[in-house]
Amino acid sequence: MYLGIDLGTSAVKACVMDASGAVVASASAGLTVQHPFDGASEQDCADWWAATCAAIGGIAPDLRGQVRAIGLSGQMHGAVVLDADHHPIRPVILWNDARAEAECAAMLDAEPEAGQIGGVPPMPGFTAPKILWLSRHEPAAHARIAHVLLPKDYIGLRLHGTLVTDPTDASGSAWYDSGARCWSAALCKASATDPAWLPEVRHGSEIGGLLRAAVAKELGLPASIPVAVGAGDAAAGAVGIGAVADGDGFLSLGTSGQLFVTTGAHRPNLERRIHAYAHTVPGQWFQMAAMLNGARPLAWLAGLLNRPIVELLAEAQGAAPGPLFLPYLTGERTPHGDSDIRAGFALLGETTTHGSLMRAVVEAVAFSFADAMAALEATGTRPEALLAIGGGTRSDLVVQTIADVIGCKIGRSEAADVGPALGAARLACLAEGGVDPAQVMTKPEVRHWFTPSPGAAEALAQRLAAYRALYPALAGVQAVLRAGVRA
Repeated sequence: MYLGIDLGTSAVKACVMDASGAVVASASAGLTVQHPFDGASEQDCADWWAATCAAIGGIAPDLRGQVRAIGLSGQMHGAVVLDADHHPIRPVILWNDARAEAECAAMLDAEPEAGQIGGVPPMPGFTAPKILWLSRHEPAAHARIAHVLLPKDYIGLRLHGTLVTDPTDASGSAWYDSGARCWSAALCKASATDPAWLPEVRHGSEIGGLLRAAVAKELGLPASIPVAVGAGDAAAGAVGIGAVADGDGFLSLGTSGQLFVTTGAHRPNLERRIHAYAHTVPGQWFQMAAMLNGARPLAWLAGLLNRPIVELLAEAQGAAPGPLFLPYLTGERTPHGDSDIRAGFALLGETTTHGSLMRAVVEAVAFSFADAMAALEATGTRPEALLAIGGGTRSDLVVQTIADVIGCKIGRSEAADVGPALGAARLACLAEGGVDPAQVMTKPEVRHWFTPSPGAAEALAQRLAAYRALYPALAGVQAVLRAGVRA
């Protein structure tokens, strides 16, 4: 048995995979996000560890006792700052935190080639600008830093005691030369970062360390089993569905959203904010359109209306086209690179219903993937078919709408909800050794294909054009408010 752990934003998921590659058990434990001020998103390492223990504890004891290796996955970009004793100095600044906008500009001023080196220009959610922000706004905390880890690597530290990361999380930090696969001294200098703070980089299927005896006893796991380094959630999701060869692609719809295609070479496209990162497997890279808002707007609207998502989606299915929605609750990366933009409805009327509001949100999620596909196409990348992972892909309406809008066939498998946790379990299997990676990182059997409907695409084309006109309009309104202009 192999245990995969995925540290998400809203929950920690754990799954157990048997030697045949089948998921035999899974469990999860919820997490909350703190927003100490507008645009800020933080979590505590202690909460991560408690949720990790709870998720593992949700697996039957007899299965836990048979685990032979552990693999890790996690949300990317978070700044885990530790002191010399490996204790967290402050809460973790997360991937969707927008506070470091000025620091991104400062990094580019200090190192104009930062985007080319890192595979994408620095953005506020990345780790390096956050450390520069700490140096300016929390100098006492910055002065105590002895180590910086990415989120999943903190869980690894608690499990095996080693400071290590993988190429995908390293790439997402804005410190890593993704083409050369090494830490960049220039990017460290531009972000007030001592290179000695950064962990060793190993491929995701390599061993990060062995499970410590005390932790094994606490979690009901065998002691001294190998813990694979693992991967950032996007790359772990790729491993989980076998997207590890040139041209393989998938879309992920969780709290955030990704459109991911594996490439055999490092191919940045800075203008379109396509992330060009080193893959967690040797000799491969990937291009990724990264959307901060993914399926989060669906849950946001359901919470706002105090109604179940399933009910609202059912009403959306039968609702006539009406309002438009811009889904940027926490800014956006691809294609805008705008941390200040916020969400908004347009064209509300007397006949607007809960169902029509949810229909607008579903369309907006699909339209964000249309923007992502357009950005990939501008780099010469056009996948023929995509697999789907993440909790947001449970909805037929959501996936079919995306397929209609992007004009690409989308397949959903039985393991769609497991996603990165399954990829982490596969990396654990490889870390134990003695198996062929090609036999482990296979593609799942697709249980349903969503084929684009030309008629639906035609009907949505005008609404997509209107959606794209909404961003500059709302950005202009926000610019007026920021400038304090009086009518």
